[in-house]
Amino acid sequence: MSQSPTFVLNVLETPEDPEGSQEPSPYDESEVHDSFHQLIQEQSRWVAEEGLELQQRQPETGALGASGSDHETLPGPEGAPVYSMATLRILASMPSRTIGRSRGAIISQYYSRTVKLRRRAGRPQLRDMGRSARPSLRLYDLELDSVVLEEEEKWGLLVKELQGLTAAQRDHMLRGMPLSLAEKRCLREESRPLRGKQRAERHHGLLSCCDQLRDSCVLASHNLGLALLSGLQALMPWRYALKRIGGRFGSSVLSYFLFLKTLLAFNALLLLPLLAFIVGVQAAFPPAPGGPVPAFTGLELLTGGGHFTHSVMYYGYYSNATLNQPCASSLNGSPCPPEAGSLPYNMPLAYLFTLGAAFFITCITLVYSMSRSFGESYRVGSASGVHAITVFCSWDYKVTQRWATRLQHDNIRTQLKELLAEGQSRQRPQSACGRLRRAAVLGFVWLLCLGTTLGCTLAVYTFSELMIEQSPVSTEREAVLLLLPLVVCLLNLGAPYLFRILAALERHDSPVLEVYVAICRNLILKMVTLGILCYHWLGRRVGTLKDQCWENFVGQELYRLMVMDFIFTLLDTLLGELVWRLFSEKRLKRKGKPEFDIAGNVLELIYGQTLTWLGVLFSPLLPAMQIIKLLLLFYIKKASLMANCQAPRRPWKASHMSTVFVSLLCFPSFLGAAVFLCYAIWQVKPSSICGPFRTLDTMYEAGKVWVRRLEKAGPRVSWLPWVHRYLVEDTFPIYLVSALLLAVIYLNIQVVKGQRKVICLLKEQISNEGEDKIFLINKLQRVYEKKERSRHVGHLGQEENFSLVQKEKRK
Repeated sequence: MSQSPTFVLNVLETPEDPEGSQEPSPYDESEVHDSFHQLIQEQSRWVAEEGLELQQRQPETGALGASGSDHETLPGPEGAPVYSMATLRILASMPSRTIGRSRGAIISQYYSRTVKLRRRAGRPQLRDMGRSARPSLRLYDLELDSVVLEEEEKWGLLVKELQGLTAAQRDHMLRGMPLSLAEKRCLREESRPLRGKQRAERHHGLLSCCDQLRDSCVLASHNLGLALLSGLQALMPWRYALKRIGGRFGSSVLSYFLFLKTLLAFNALLLLPLLAFIVGVQAAFPPAPGGPVPAFTGLELLTGGGHFTHSVMYYGYYSNATLNQPCASSLNGSPCPPEAGSLPYNMPLAYLFTLGAAFFITCITLVYSMSRSFGESYRVGSASGVHAITVFCSWDYKVTQRWATRLQHDNIRTQLKELLAEGQSRQRPQSACGRLRRAAVLGFVWLLCLGTTLGCTLAVYTFSELMIEQSPVSTEREAVLLLLPLVVCLLNLGAPYLFRILAALERHDSPVLEVYVAICRNLILKMVTLGILCYHWLGRRVGTLKDQCWENFVGQELYRLMVMDFIFTLLDTLLGELVWRLFSEKRLKRKGKPEFDIAGNVLELIYGQTLTWLGVLFSPLLPAMQIIKLLLLFYIKKASLMANCQAPRRPWKASHMSTVFVSLLCFPSFLGAAVFLCYAIWQVKPSSICGPFRTLDTMYEAGKVWVRRLEKAGPRVSWLPWVHRYLVEDTFPIYLVSALLLAVIYLNIQVVKGQRKVICLLKEQISNEGEDKIFLINKLQRVYEKKERSRHVGHLGQEENFSLVQKEKRK
């Protein structure tokens, strides 16, 4: 290789400023910029003279490899182009490969930024200066191959440019540089003006007490904020447990526990207004007991009756009169007339409006959660390049503890397994006979599953009719009321196992599709069963319990269903996971553990939450029971998962699972519960002996009574009856708001589609740009090869002519 030329730049030294207090003049900036630009041009000419052009190795042209050491090629992967050392040197010096890696490239980049910033601030342009005002740098020897000298030169240029900036601009520029703290500190010291340095040296170590106190307060508040932030992160429920589950079992199993955590937040949000405005107020002003209160026997924990009937647990305990002015008639057991008092706290109105507000808040939260989950799982664009991001960018270098390192290692390994499994899951091509056979198997399995669901529905309906014939049930025979919840829970437990056996005949290629199909079948079973039970409560029980408090009975039925569902979930965990693992290890001599049933467990959560929403009108403390149930389920399921289950044999990424779970919770579950409660409020006549609506024809009439009182109150509140008449009772505003909501949803969908199209076009453009670069490289390679061939042919011709001349001379 030829020796790199050395450029000698003669520099005329400028006299130093005697005072040293002025900023660098525009002449200094022009000098620096002109010399820097000249260096770039000289290096470019040197590169062109050396002939460093793109060269690609051709196996058949062996003569091209002997042109010098610069053109030596290196072995590469099979099928990939292999370039020469000169090509690799040029590629390595590209800005996209040096910025962020080379310290010299970083300094050059920020030098250009400071020059642009100073020009923007109104400094004279370089072209306005005369050539005599630009001293040249011709005194120093600069070798272009010396990296150290080049970096020192760039460092000096950057320091000069930083000196011309204001203090705020200089600090902002230094803060954004990707350099170490020591280098930033050195740059700040060197770029500080001389007057500022003298002031800093004079006041160093002589800070006043106020300054020290201020700095101490600022530092203490900063440390306190960091401590509070870390404390808030540590207070997140089950943070370490969720990380451990995700690292060991993958995102598919983790989605169940995240969904359980979401349900816990929904129930807490539903319980708070009920406790504040209904349960707490009634507990502070308890009504007079209508008879002897039965003693607590323990059976109430299963049946929900007995002592619980005369407590704030159920609808019948709540009063229909004022809570701070007792009337004489209420003490005798008869209802209070409307004119008995001023009613400062109207309990029927508070009961109705609190339930409506709680359900409205839950609906808004559900829609927001669903939209947010949709935005996180179905992101605009594709997930191309996620493998490289996971491999090179997933590790957190702040982790130092051994257990945290192991946890993060397992998490990244599981993510890579899921990504690779997702990329390899392709549907295998089948013939026409194979597709026909598969369609026949799928149809047969679906017919069996739907037949099983129909049989379970008929069994629940028949047993509910038998329970009506045996009513009324005395207090001593309350255990008989557990038969209907027992039958329902047995069917809900046994049918999913049958569905799982039938699903083995389908042999789905994708585990995600298998989970979705199982969720769909279990969802149909549970929703149809709940529909039959709702008809049994509001259609049949209301007629047979006219002289009793049917609201209490419905609340107790839902309580019994929730308790029995929790018991059967524990039995399923014990028998289906623990006993099966012990049996397979001891008797069958198998090492494999059972897998975690995601579909069945998720549907159990949705089923339990639906029971809570159905019963919140008749039992305001039912969300509290659901919270206790979810807390126990988390720890029980986590312990069983760690001890008795294994990771899925076919790993798959649950990228859309959270969205599907929240959608199922919103539409079949919450919407069905809202329809059930609306029918009970608007159409069904309340009991005449209990509850806050005992004197009304419907529960909704409490709002009309309040509006009539407001009309008589005076002109100051006359606008409230108008709002109730034209915005609540009239259906046109409801239809208008629904139409606007659908229009907004449609527009958002269209915007997302447009963004996806634009992103696809941009990706196609980027791909075309890459192909254009490859095309230009190949063209340049061909031109270089032709040049080498012509040079080689010319060299051979000169040798032949020289040999002929020598022969003629000898003759």
